[in-house]
Amino acid sequence: MKRVAACSLLAALCVFVVPLAGAQSQGMGGMDMKAEKKAQVHKGSGKVTKVDPSKGTVTISHGPVPTIRWPSMTMTFGVKDKAMLDKVKPGANVEFGFVQSGKDYTITEIK
Repeated sequence: MKRVAACSLLAALCVFVVPLAGAQSQGMGGMDMKAEKKAQVHKGSGKVTKVDPSKGTVTISHGPVPTIRWPSMTMTFGVKDKAMLDKVKPGANVEFGFVQSGKDYTITEIK
């Protein structure tokens, strides 16, 4: 008899808890917040010092980037599309947009 009561109680809890969890996710539109949040595009300008098509990277000596509180520095960025590297050569002055993803910084546009 105790076993039947315990199983009934467990079934009743499942019927109550599962709809609550669904209601909570519906409150967010059923969407994952990380997927919905778009990465901020930061803008910079500087001089290309190195292009490495095999690694899909470009090194730029750039000025300050206020939106990410960076001072002037030289750093290597990955690029969203390796075809972007066809447009740049060492010594070229460029304006570029990039996003941060964890510890990585990826150029999304370069002129």
